[in-house]
Amino acid sequence: MELPFLKWLYTAVAQVITGIHGGYSTFIPASSGLNWALTIITLTVLMRLLIFPLFMKQMRSSRKMQELAPKVQELRKKYKNDKQRMNQEVMKLYQEAGTNPLGGCLPIVAQFPIFISMFTVLRAIAEDRAVFGMSKDLVESARHAHVFGAPLPATFFTSAADIEKFSADPVVTKIVLGLFVAVSSCTTFLTVRQSVTRSMAQMPDNPMAQQQKILMYISPLFAVFSLNFQLGLILYWVTTNLWTLGQQHWFYSRHPMPVVDEKGNITTPEPSNGVFTKLVGKPKTTKAPEAEPEPAPKIVRQQPARQPRSKRTGSKKS
Repeated sequence: MELPFLKWLYTAVAQVITGIHGGYSTFIPASSGLNWALTIITLTVLMRLLIFPLFMKQMRSSRKMQELAPKVQELRKKYKNDKQRMNQEVMKLYQEAGTNPLGGCLPIVAQFPIFISMFTVLRAIAEDRAVFGMSKDLVESARHAHVFGAPLPATFFTSAADIEKFSADPVVTKIVLGLFVAVSSCTTFLTVRQSVTRSMAQMPDNPMAQQQKILMYISPLFAVFSLNFQLGLILYWVTTNLWTLGQQHWFYSRHPMPVVDEKGNITTPEPSNGVFTKLVGKPKTTKAPEAEPEPAPKIVRQQPARQPRSKRTGSKKS
């Protein structure tokens, strides 16, 4: 189902796909699976770079909330019998610290319309419809493209007869699609696990810990629904999962989780030597200027005052 108010975004995505595909077609055949795989991967990377500032805002918001965790726990204990007052005090604490608990939803909200647009455009290609400014030749080149022997417009549930129309083997197509869905499921689990593990380490007594664990193990099951997606869309999903996994690893290794001691003091460990840290180096820290050594005090010798001759020992009056 196409959403009319997103038609401009469908057209924008289709035009970006056309431009990227045209660029790769200068040295790769237009109907090549490699051409279309690179087109989808490039589109995904461009989209993730576009929302990268939102990711950084999400991570900073999450970091502030982790630093405020001990104070939040104190408020929960203090107002455990008055939930309304507790919520008011917690929100007041967040406002004073300049953080928003909903900040972590920004990248997901921003990515969702693009995912819908990708789904709509790729489905139009699979249905042999040259819409949203796409030419008939572009649609035909995508329909004849094969990635590891599987046609780009095919889904796991596409009939064998329809797969054969794309000059592809139905068995090979289902195996390739199944493997891509398995990779999508695995990367989804690793991404959620990475985030949940960090959250639980910071707040071991978090009342939502059990729900987070359940979400961590249920999240891979959502990838099963992608069995009904076109191969091109699954390729997009795998690429964005790998990007998210690497992006989180990069941020977590360069910004270790704050540690709270028994007295409530917050300290931040040194950045760990993660994969990306080894490649790009540790974040630079501004060193405090070294204090110049104080000059050694000058020794001033006190010369005894010269006594008059009349007072000197052994002197005689003339």
